[in-house]
This record gives sequence, structure tokens and C-alpha cells, in this order.
Amino acid sequence: MKQFKIPPFFRSPIISKIKTIRKLKDPMKKDFSATKLDFIDFQLYIARHFGFCYGVENAIEIAYRAVDENKGKRVFLLSQMIHNPFVNDDLQDEGVRFLQDTLGNQLIPWSELTPEDIVVLPAFGTTLEINAQLEKRGVSIEKYNTTCPFVEKVWNRAQKLSTDEYTIVIHGKSTHEETRATFSHTAAHSHAVIVRDLTETQFLCDVVYGKRSSAEFYAFFSGKYTVGFDPEIHLDKLGVINQTTMLASETQAIADLIKKSIEAYNSSNHDKKTFADTRDTLCYATNENQNATEAMSKEDLDLAIVVGGYNSSNTSHLVELLEQKCPTYFVRNDVELLSKDEIRHFDIHTKQEITTHNWLKGTKIGVTSGASCPDSIIDAVIAKLIQLKDADLDIEHVLKSIDH
Repeated sequence: MKQFKIPPFFRSPIISKIKTIRKLKDPMKKDFSATKLDFIDFQLYIARHFGFCYGVENAIEIAYRAVDENKGKRVFLLSQMIHNPFVNDDLQDEGVRFLQDTLGNQLIPWSELTPEDIVVLPAFGTTLEINAQLEKRGVSIEKYNTTCPFVEKVWNRAQKLSTDEYTIVIHGKSTHEETRATFSHTAAHSHAVIVRDLTETQFLCDVVYGKRSSAEFYAFFSGKYTVGFDPEIHLDKLGVINQTTMLASETQAIADLIKKSIEAYNSSNHDKKTFADTRDTLCYATNENQNATEAMSKEDLDLAIVVGGYNSSNTSHLVELLEQKCPTYFVRNDVELLSKDEIRHFDIHTKQEITTHNWLKGTKIGVTSGASCPDSIIDAVIAKLIQLKDADLDIEHVLKSIDH
């Protein structure tokens, strides 16, 4: 695996040592069990996989290189490079400015750009329409393009399916930067429709089976299908791709539901529909993080802490997995752990930050983070938990015990 050059303050002494130990003991990454840090009076369980993935480290390296190589020039990020406030704030402190917000609303007009300006494309990728805007103004989009290679893999898969005239079903959040980019790249070659979850997929399947009309399709999926989409024609051959940060298990369930619906249709109709197996588009890092979170949740935890940006899709899905098993608190950093009695955290259902009292119960605490969260922030959360629990052992003593 390539080693990236990222600012040292994103690294950490605690998590780096844990990851090194686990890698030496399990180089093939077959063991998804959590790392247990035993402080005698309580235990921390650290997920086997979490934190910066390949795509995120690649994006960070490129973004900071863009700053270093262009002193005196204006450097812009198209939008948030990744969904972590610590990383984005630090880049802004370096003088980088955002052209758009995460929803694609313009913060700085395209007309202000010149060929001398540097624009960094985010890890989520971007739309063909935005690429055209930048090229029109003579801005290079190749040198500092941080698009994750696994996102590009999804685009390539969609393009390959288009050669056989498949319509692409995109599992994702229609307002998310990555899904907007994937929809744009897919629409250049084939028709596409975006589904958010199994409920929306069932509606689509009802259209496939003829239980719902084209008019109902257009109303239900308004703004989520390509121009010229005709349900009477473009639902005969379907393949599924996804926003890489979605729950892999849900993407598979969506694909299975569509396949089952097509098989049912074919069993009672002369005209046949076709489904393409596209499970190879699922991101390895998303899979590993989710599998590791599932494994950690089996430790009979009293509570779990998930760390990351509140607008991070992959992080919110880790919260979804854990909250089914134990009280789960989604925090940005250690500052949110206010005291033994209070924690400030984000409710993914109401989309609001709330404060919970009497939260630090029990002795078994799970800790993980999203793919865009620096290890240094996890270190700080662990240190805060040790402080709040009045641990009898220090972290160095406990780390030595797992190295045997």
C-alpha cells in the first residue's frame, strides 16, 4: 500500500501503535475483532478498521501539495475536500477558499476565476458540468484532482454497462457531492435514476412490474432521473452502482430486491428484463470499516463513541450500525465529551446537536471513526475517556500489554 505524505499533526502515537500491532499480527486483514485496551476498571474496544482510507489520504496529500507548490497564488477547493471540519478548517487557515458549499450552492462566482488560479477537486469527484465551467475559464483540473480512485471505479463500471444499454440505478443520497458527480458522469453515457433506500427501491420495482405508472415514477423520483427517461423503455435492463460511502449491506439488498423483481416479472411475461451483477463496485474501505464496526458491536458494549464530521455519510452509517446494539454518541472531537455527566453529540435522525446527561455508564466502551477522521482526534477522545473514567493504568502501560 502506498505511503502518503500528510501533515504529521493528523497522525497519532496511540492509534498508530495499535494499527501497527494489528497489521503485524494480521497482515491479510482477516481478523475483524476489536482491539481491547484493558484499564482494569473499564475496557476500551477500538474497531479493527477506521480512520483515513486510501482515497482520503490521497486527497489530503494532493491538497497540501497544491498549497505548498503555489505560494502567492489563489488556491480554491471546489467544496469540502472531505467531510471533516478539522481538515477543512486547517486548509482554510492555509488560505484555501471554497467555491461552493456541500450542496453545490455557489460561494464564489465562476466569473472570478482566472487561468492562474489553482482549483483542487474534492475526493468525491465532481460533475462534468463543473469541469466544463473550469475548463471554460482556463483552469487546470488535472494536476490537483483528488477524486478517489474507488469513486472513479464506479463511474467506469457505469460506463461499461452503458455499452450494453443498461439503465443505471444509483444507490445514494441525491444531494451528496459524490452522488451528484456519479449521476453526471453516468448520464453522459446512459439513463440513470437515484434511489435512497429500500423503500424507494420497492417503488421503482413496482414501476418495473407495472404496478405503478410512468406518471407516478416522474412524481416520486422528481429531480432524480436523467433527461428523457422513459419508464416504459428504460427499465428493461438494470444495473446497480452506489455512492461508495453508503452501507454496503443496503446496496446489496437493493440489488437483490431489483433482481428478484425482474425474475418475478420474467416468470409471468413474454418480454424479458435483464439485471447486471455489479457488486464489484463496493468500496473496500467502506466494507472494512462497516464489518469492523459490526464485529466491535458484538462485544456486549455498554456504549459506543463514533467520531467524525456530522455531514460525513460513511460515519453516519457506522452510527446506524452501533445504535442498534447500544447507546451510541456521534461526536466531532474530544471537546464534545463535556464531563462525566454530559456529552454533546449529533442525532442523525433529527439532524441536530443535543446534550445527554448521565451518559458515561458501564465499563465496556467502543470507539471508532469515519474514513475522513484524523487519528489524532481519536487519540484525543481516548485520552479524554481515560481522564473521565479516572483510569488506574496509563495508556502506555496498556499498549504494552497488547503487544504480546
